[in-house]
Amino acid sequence: MAVNLVLSFALAILISSSPTAVGVDATEELKEAVLTLDAGNFSEVVAKHPFIVVKFYAPWCGHCKQLAPEYEKAASILRKNELPVVLAKVDAYDERNKELKDKYGVYSYPTIKIMKNGGSDVRGYGGPREADGIVEYLKRQVGPASLKLESAEEAAHSVVDKGVILVGVFPEFAGMEYENFMVVAEKMRADYDFFHTSDASILPRGDQSVKGPIVRLFKPFDELFVDSEDFGKDALEKFIEVSGFPMVVTYDADPTNHKFLERYYSTPSAKAMLFVSFGDDRIESFKSQIHEAARKFSGNNISFLIGDVADADRVFQYFGLRESDVPLLFMIASTGKYLNPTMDPDQIIPWLKQYIYGNLTPYVKSEPIPKVNDQPVKVVVADNIDDIVFNSGKNVLLEFYAPWCGHCRKFAPILEEIAVSLQDDQDIVIAKMDGTANDIPTDFTVEGYPTIYFYSSSGNLLSYDGARTAEEIISFINENRGPKAGAAAAVDEKTQIDAVEEEDTDGLYTAYNRDY
Repeated sequence: MAVNLVLSFALAILISSSPTAVGVDATEELKEAVLTLDAGNFSEVVAKHPFIVVKFYAPWCGHCKQLAPEYEKAASILRKNELPVVLAKVDAYDERNKELKDKYGVYSYPTIKIMKNGGSDVRGYGGPREADGIVEYLKRQVGPASLKLESAEEAAHSVVDKGVILVGVFPEFAGMEYENFMVVAEKMRADYDFFHTSDASILPRGDQSVKGPIVRLFKPFDELFVDSEDFGKDALEKFIEVSGFPMVVTYDADPTNHKFLERYYSTPSAKAMLFVSFGDDRIESFKSQIHEAARKFSGNNISFLIGDVADADRVFQYFGLRESDVPLLFMIASTGKYLNPTMDPDQIIPWLKQYIYGNLTPYVKSEPIPKVNDQPVKVVVADNIDDIVFNSGKNVLLEFYAPWCGHCRKFAPILEEIAVSLQDDQDIVIAKMDGTANDIPTDFTVEGYPTIYFYSSSGNLLSYDGARTAEEIISFINENRGPKAGAAAAVDEKTQIDAVEEEDTDGLYTAYNRDY
């Protein structure tokens, strides 16, 4: 399957009220705690607010529905406190807002963006998903980028085990090191909390005698804290990104893990994902072994994850996995997908060695080949895509769809109409493939549904991005189809004859009956 789609979906499924009609005026905006934006008013509204938070949602998304009342409550609290923060929402699933969705890189729902200075400064939202947490997080975003710590009580309250915390220790709050720390704090404040102090003795972990300048990164995983004395801006950013990322990412319902998951799935590396019940008696052994594997194979471009099967039902459905296979180690790499089901903790490292040595056979997910496939729209699965598409010698229009996709359901009767219109043409095949139930060959780039491709009888593979109407698609097929079977055979025969005639210097070929 195209890995980019797999990973995008895996992230999306981790991560309101009823959808609001688009096209509101300024009077209606003032009546809502959460502003409703669309393609028509988005730029105008964002431009007039120095700090606006925009939630991109889909009406059918369960996580969006859970967030909606908390988001509305947070907006009301912020308004009552007269903070210069405005909360807004956009129905990113509405086709009319597609340009906004694409512009702001909305690949999962909900996606929340912080837009400052009239929209010129756009950052991701990295805070909680409940009202009080949203309010506190946004208060921090409009205040100083780094807060001063003056007591052990303040430090204990601020350095908590729910996220990555940066504390700069400085003998004085001036100089290049302090200034660069503040610049980086402003740049990365959406994802991390920053503090500074002149007294390391108040910090809960690490050498309390240091005078600085030094940056101490606290984290609730791995070695719990790391120090750095390199205050170059780029070096400081890299230190935070590398040291602030877990060796093994956790896949569960905890929203504090979402930003780690986003980076995990967007990193160009092989993915090793261990799914196990977190209630398993052997869970600590599994965690120990997957961490040991991460340390051992850190130089093999493999990223590691451990996931609770209780939160992974849709992941299993999408990948075609079975809960009966848990504990399951699942690999996604450029060479394919690999499975090791019902495994024990001590099998993790030996199996990964076999993957690195190239001794494992890739797993291909496919629905069963239909016993009867006589409808106008043919059904393609992973196990028959070569026969129907690549080796049929015909012109094939292939739609990749998802059963849950509203746009796909809307397109289904149009595809049927195309198939019926062209069913008497023996050189054309109209087909569809469930992209969630079958692995998609890497020949195709499927980043959303529906995605439509055309493979001509002459071997040209084209992506169709035009209007989804029967008239436009039929015209596209006729413009790009290869020669008909009979014509192709005649062309081949003529080519062969011409080649022979070039060598027939004695006129011995003149009796051949050339009936084109």
